[in-house]
Amino acid sequence: MTAEIYRDAWGVPHLRADDVLELARVQGRATALDRAWQIEVERHRARGTSAAFLGADALGWDRFARQALLDDTARRCFTALERRDPETAAWVRAYVDGVNQGLPEGARRAPEFAVVGLAPGRWEPWTPLGVWLAAHILFAGFPAKLWREEVVRHLGPDAVGLFATDGPGTSGSNGWLVTGERTATGQPVIAGDPHRYIEAPGVYQQVRLSCPEFDVVGLAVPGVPGIAHFGHTGTVAWAITNAMADYQDLYRERLRRAPGGGRHGGGQPVEALGPDGEWHPATRHTELIEVAGGDPVEIEVIETDRGPVVIDADADGCADVDVDADADDRGDRTGPISLRHPPRVCEDLGFGALLPLLRARRVADVDRALDDWAEPVNVVQAADTEGGLLHRVAGRVPVRDPRNGTRIVPAWQPGHEWHGWYAPMPRGTVDDGIAVMANQRGPATPLGVEFAPPHRADRLRALLDARKDWRAADMAALHMDTHLASAAPLLNHLAALDGLSPEAAALREKLRRWDRHMAADSTEAAVYAAIRSAVVRRLAAHPALAPLTEPPPYAEVFRPWLALLPRVAFALENLLSTEKLYGIDRAEVVRAAVEEVAGDPPEGVWGDTHRLAPWRAVPDPAYDGSEPGLAGDHDCVLCTSAVPGLTDRAARGPAARYVWDVARREDSLWVVPFGTSGVPGAPHHRDQLPLWLGGELAPVITDWDQLSKSDEYANQHNYKYENENEGNA
Repeated sequence: MTAEIYRDAWGVPHLRADDVLELARVQGRATALDRAWQIEVERHRARGTSAAFLGADALGWDRFARQALLDDTARRCFTALERRDPETAAWVRAYVDGVNQGLPEGARRAPEFAVVGLAPGRWEPWTPLGVWLAAHILFAGFPAKLWREEVVRHLGPDAVGLFATDGPGTSGSNGWLVTGERTATGQPVIAGDPHRYIEAPGVYQQVRLSCPEFDVVGLAVPGVPGIAHFGHTGTVAWAITNAMADYQDLYRERLRRAPGGGRHGGGQPVEALGPDGEWHPATRHTELIEVAGGDPVEIEVIETDRGPVVIDADADGCADVDVDADADDRGDRTGPISLRHPPRVCEDLGFGALLPLLRARRVADVDRALDDWAEPVNVVQAADTEGGLLHRVAGRVPVRDPRNGTRIVPAWQPGHEWHGWYAPMPRGTVDDGIAVMANQRGPATPLGVEFAPPHRADRLRALLDARKDWRAADMAALHMDTHLASAAPLLNHLAALDGLSPEAAALREKLRRWDRHMAADSTEAAVYAAIRSAVVRRLAAHPALAPLTEPPPYAEVFRPWLALLPRVAFALENLLSTEKLYGIDRAEVVRAAVEEVAGDPPEGVWGDTHRLAPWRAVPDPAYDGSEPGLAGDHDCVLCTSAVPGLTDRAARGPAARYVWDVARREDSLWVVPFGTSGVPGAPHHRDQLPLWLGGELAPVITDWDQLSKSDEYANQHNYKYENENEGNA
């Protein structure tokens, strides 16, 4: 069997093979060549072994990954996949074979391996499932339940709604579909952009997969075969957003063991109190986490009938405690906390949907494929050349008591068990030729607790409604829209103030004339952002909210959901709009904030401080330390999220942009924040960044005659770093 790697002008791999398995193998190899460092970091993160070369900063994640049993869950899911769907299991194995073939060469290209003294390791058949699970285990935001516990404990249950919005740890997206009645071609267009933490290299990989059975372009996740989230087969296209569903539960456990076991119980058995009032055996073992530059750390891994214990009660992880049935109602934080989530329960991540998606020819095929989807829960839109449309939720959500969705629930009390899966999954509508999904309340409303404000969705619908002659090329302007509707409450408070100093009054007048666009070159946006940050800091420091500044007893990996200042920042619209706020004089808070800024006003424009802040596992040797200024803001369609009051730098934003033209796939467009290559100094390492910044999109090339075969393309690579790597896998 033969396989070929072609590249377009942007270095996008176009892969062609004689059959499905050979195509999977060449996809794995191409990924290893382009993204060796990235996928090896992700493999280690899935196993909880990244601190061994990244150091103490990675220890918090490794501890969570080990205690959450991510690698074991991936292994179980793959074993079940072999039993349920041997064809897909063989396809995943072929991808892994290709990764293992390509890793040695890919690692020689990537300087990071030498920097940390790491040699590429061997991928196992379940490694792609582990990479997928590690990337999405926090997607549903179960740590938000920890935050709600703190709010209830300190302020009472009525305060929970004040902070109910998509918070600092949430991943979201924009997505929209316009039907043929609103396009120039008479066929649908699907467009959007997933919002995630911006990583270098990026979390999505542009790719084309072609064999006699199918020919698909889309955005793949490096380390995972196929195209799960965003794809176009030539006759049908699909895209997703985060449904904001709640499908992960936290249980406060009561554990006991025989006395005298030492720090970790000396191997003594552990038991957990169940809802039947009986003590049941829990599995337990210890693991050692290696830490570069530090001593190894021993941890205890416990799993109850609910799931793995991911939060320890104290330094020993569990202890003999008296059962207190009223503890949960008081907001008592004693006792370890276990996590129950669908992949651990049903041994399925939804990989059985991946091949059917590639083979899809119509919306009905996509719909059937997604019936087998599991993790994460998404809202999906699809359209085909025959007029088929789809707007639905896909994934696995358990049926259980509504209290499970909002709080940590007591494992020993009846009523919090799971009772099967929510079915059928909700479906949305396409109204007047438009469907918009932007993490707002919509078809997934029955499945979730906290959703994004409606601003992005409302803005997109208003813009789309203005025309009935949309073309694929027109959609780039929508990606870049910077109108900030959530500015209204703060501006209203500001407008109502009297007795301001002349300098503060001048700032208010400046904002009165502002068009409410967070443009990178806007001085008004810079002033608004400065006042907003001052308001956030003052609210977070107010004595009424001071109890929420008490450090909660949870691991570092959960802190993005638990810090007060980011919570105030993202809930500011609610906090300024609610009728009463625990005696806080918000008018005086806003007055003090604008006077503070008037005393030291920003001198430049929004883009001077609102700069890209991508995550890198290790510093890029080809990077000079400067990142570009950005337009947009958290509630803009151009969702570039900073944390007001803490930093204007944006760590989260569009991890890709796409436009799928159903009429002519060759008129489709896409872009990623950096480039196709993860190798510093390579020609396609950062060549798409100017497009991404300027709101431009690269063409999706479908004509093989416009592509270069990989051997020709590889000779053009002038890698600045060629390394013989030594170290440990």
